[in-house]
Amino acid sequence: MNPSVAHAELIATFKRAQADAAHKFGLIQAAAKKGPKAIQAATETAAKAAKRRDAYAKKLETFGVSLKD
Repeated sequence: MNPSVAHAELIATFKRAQADAAHKFGLIQAAAKKGPKAIQAATETAAKAAKRRDAYAKKLETFGVSLKD
């Protein structure tokens, strides 16, 4: 596979993971009305999504690609 194609695919995957993490953090606000157990579940899900996002960002850094917000 062409390295630039691999980078483009990895960047696209990172951007999807970034959007997913932002969405999951937004769900915490919605869960706040449902009680502490819902907040805890939403927080854990958001943390996992952020961890995935950070893992893709780290892979991109190994290729010398930096995507700063």
